[in-house]
Amino acid sequence: MLWAAVISYGNPEKIQEVRPTHRQYLASLREQRKLWASGPFEDDSGALIIYQADSEEEARKLIQSDPFYEAGVFQEIVQLKPWRIVFTPPPA
Repeated sequence: MLWAAVISYGNPEKIQEVRPTHRQYLASLREQRKLWASGPFEDDSGALIIYQADSEEEARKLIQSDPFYEAGVFQEIVQLKPWRIVFTPPPA
């Protein structure tokens, strides 16, 4: 099941410092097929991350294992909801 997480950022001084480790973590989730999509909002106020997890508990564990969570960049999980794909991007 896919889980869409809308996360707001805090601790802005840590974002640039921790971002490389955060992205390595996300890349490892992608390799494990636990990450479907992710990216920050243009104003760097937070991010949308779509996880592949069997339960909400597992999705929360993935969030809590993120270096951004551990560094206090993830200020609040604004929403965490099951997400269903209806349309995908058109072929390139």
